[in-house]
Amino acid sequence: MNFFKIIFNFYINASIHVGFTVYAFVRITEQYFGLSYNENLNYFIFFGTITGYNFVKYASVAKLHHRRLTKNLKIIQIFSFFCFIGMGYYGYLIPKNTLLYIIPLILLTFLYAVPFLSGFHKSLRQVSYLKIVVVALVWTGFTVLIPLVDVDREISINIMLIMLQRFLIVVVLIVPFDIRDVKYDAISLQTIPQKIGIRNAKKLGLMLLVLSLVLEYLFTTSNVVKTPFMIFFFLLIILVMRAKTDQSKYYSSFWVESLPIVWWLLLLGFHNF
Repeated sequence: MNFFKIIFNFYINASIHVGFTVYAFVRITEQYFGLSYNENLNYFIFFGTITGYNFVKYASVAKLHHRRLTKNLKIIQIFSFFCFIGMGYYGYLIPKNTLLYIIPLILLTFLYAVPFLSGFHKSLRQVSYLKIVVVALVWTGFTVLIPLVDVDREISINIMLIMLQRFLIVVVLIVPFDIRDVKYDAISLQTIPQKIGIRNAKKLGLMLLVLSLVLEYLFTTSNVVKTPFMIFFFLLIILVMRAKTDQSKYYSSFWVESLPIVWWLLLLGFHNF
């Protein structure tokens, strides 16, 4: 039993689950726009997500405690290094035009973790209101814009609406995390729950989800697409409304982040049916 718990904790702590969540969003975009499966780009984004998230989460810790890193953190560093190699390999196979769009997103991720403001003491992550915006922008860019740019799809109104919807959904997915971290985040971060309170943060999440539902009906006509979204929509409402500061260890980091994977699997099932 302990063995499976160790493996599961590594799966969460090494950002593998986040990697699958972002990968699922990419596959959802492929389903919505009828894109062919793109192995090189999809694996690049999967390995890049793991590399980026582990860099953001552990870079400062490794810098401060590099001589006495815990065994688990050392293993995550080694794992991240191999993911970085995987990202580099698949990145080499991606068209140069696509990479030009990817570079700004990578730069945003880097500046999110590395201090460069106020005398090199603050990163974008520590700037009021910017944390949630940067994360949502990067996720939207990698999971909607990049797959479409890679196939030379012209940016249409439909694509812009889906990008807006994806941005809103990612913001809502972050709300349970921010509620969990209210007790630990610095006041200067001004996260949504810190600024307007936990109850109002949930109401805002509900409003953004309703707007994403309206957008869904603006650009989709097939029930094969709408039905999986509706299931995802109601599941996300339930998890956001039940979020609290003393939530269980895996409430946000596993269950909330599983919802895009569930959405993608439902889409696959409905398409095959």
